[in-house]
Amino acid sequence: MAEYAFKETGRKLSNWGRWGDEDERGTLNFVTPDTVRQAVNAVRTGRRYELSIPVGAGGPQTGWMRRINPVHTMTVTPHDFTAPEGVVISDDFIAMPLQSGTQLDGLTHVGYDGAFYNGVPVDAVTPARGATRNSIDATLPGFTGRGVLLDLASLDGGPWLEPGRAITVADLERGEEAGGSRLGSGDALLVRTGWMRKGLTEGWDGWLDAEPGLAPECATWIHDRELAMVASDNWGVEVLPGTDGDIPLHAILIRDMGMMLGEMWNFEELAAACRADNTWDFFLTATALRITGGVGSPVSPVAIR
Repeated sequence: MAEYAFKETGRKLSNWGRWGDEDERGTLNFVTPDTVRQAVNAVRTGRRYELSIPVGAGGPQTGWMRRINPVHTMTVTPHDFTAPEGVVISDDFIAMPLQSGTQLDGLTHVGYDGAFYNGVPVDAVTPARGATRNSIDATLPGFTGRGVLLDLASLDGGPWLEPGRAITVADLERGEEAGGSRLGSGDALLVRTGWMRKGLTEGWDGWLDAEPGLAPECATWIHDRELAMVASDNWGVEVLPGTDGDIPLHAILIRDMGMMLGEMWNFEELAAACRADNTWDFFLTATALRITGGVGSPVSPVAIR
């Protein structure tokens, strides 16, 4: 197999065997009863912020990677079923790629050199059964704990970062300092690049062609902080196009470290609230659907400030 710099980094940061040879949860193991209890202290106002984009035909997908926008249709309407006592029923159906909108990458979403996280062979994903190990449902009950939003777009002084803008460790630490919230073990890092704002305000045309995002160097910082999860408002977390293979940060975080990634989260309302009182940490929940064999899942994350 070809050797890239990210593979050497991945070997250094590997969590394989850290929580046992059969582990399928990866960095979610950093979420403990203690971290959850401590995260409750980040609830100050009780206000809730839903962090997803609409699930429907108006999403960002173009057919790339065989992803289409969700197709929603009614299967029963009130005119199709009525009872003598006047009761009516509606029922509906949705068909969608599991990673077409606000979503979580599971631990069989990305691997390399024949293996996924914790040495699971790539043959563990089959056409008939999906992921027979490291499935998205193995991550349940998902992430519950403290989230910290770093508004890097605002720190750069614009509505969004430019495509190809690589976010460095220095940027992450600048974001922490500006917000006064240091990330630690069991926390979730939320990165606002403003890229979602661009899509929601200017339309999705060209939105998937490139993006600002985390540079591969951030992997070591994320590992050292023992973060449980990373989520971003762009479509692929990392800066694209990359310079060390196609998706080097995905490869390190998912395959080597065992970390779920959140993509296409909407931080606009949350960021405005955080900006108003300069408080950037909160209680966060993000749970995948219990999809047997799934390699990813739609999610509706909720931040409580």
